[in-house]
Amino acid sequence: MPEKRVAPVINSLEEFEQKLPGYLNRDKKLAILLDYDGTLAPIADNPSATHMPVELEKTLHKLAKHPQIFLAVISGRGLRDVQAHVSIDGTTYAGNHGLEIEYPDGSRHDYELPAEIKKNYTDMVRELKEKVEKNGAWVEDKRVSLTYHYRDTPVALKDEQKKLATEICLRHGFRANQAHEAIEAKPPVNWNKGEAALYILKQKFGDTWPKNVRVVFAGDDTTDEDAMRALQGLGRSFRIASDARVQTFADFRLPQQALMTDLLKWIAHVYIS
Repeated sequence: MPEKRVAPVINSLEEFEQKLPGYLNRDKKLAILLDYDGTLAPIADNPSATHMPVELEKTLHKLAKHPQIFLAVISGRGLRDVQAHVSIDGTTYAGNHGLEIEYPDGSRHDYELPAEIKKNYTDMVRELKEKVEKNGAWVEDKRVSLTYHYRDTPVALKDEQKKLATEICLRHGFRANQAHEAIEAKPPVNWNKGEAALYILKQKFGDTWPKNVRVVFAGDDTTDEDAMRALQGLGRSFRIASDARVQTFADFRLPQQALMTDLLKWIAHVYIS
């Protein structure tokens, strides 16, 4: 049974190879699975203002074109939203924490929510908007999951609004996960970024993928831990976190988002150089 721990830290490009000697092999297929906010792009005050750093984006485009590399982005954003922000051809996208998946050929896999959960979701969105969409806080309605953003709420009011928003989500039967200055409300179903990652890998490479494919996953918050847990022993995962004491299912911790560029350059050095 996987357990969380304080993961060893990687601080530079050189340390990727030092701490993972021989893990990457240009003769092996490689699946790169990545979160978007806080991973590919630094966190911004408004989700619409995020963008990938120039060097990271350039390297990611090169990797996505390599015949040995498969790229998937698994985000809490709505599917169309994350596609618009990443916009790399040949990429598989999973939105709403994996509830909606779209492949490069346009085919999809949508996790169908029961009618009762759909009704509860509609009621939850309405109540949140009525009671806590104020003082700079707002509800991002993503159709099957939502994010309650309170980054711009005055400090003196944050705790009270956050507490009420969490209570509303739980009362409607949804899971309330803490994110960066936000609450992520996810439906009470056995599907998350971990289940989505395993599904995507199986669909792409078949049942024997753990024997034939190297996997790299990176994410920065609690919802990404589901994928890190699912991939323990099957790949290598990286948790972006400045807190040296953070407990994680990941194999390694990256103390800042800027190290994602180094992670991708490490991969590019093996597969492209």
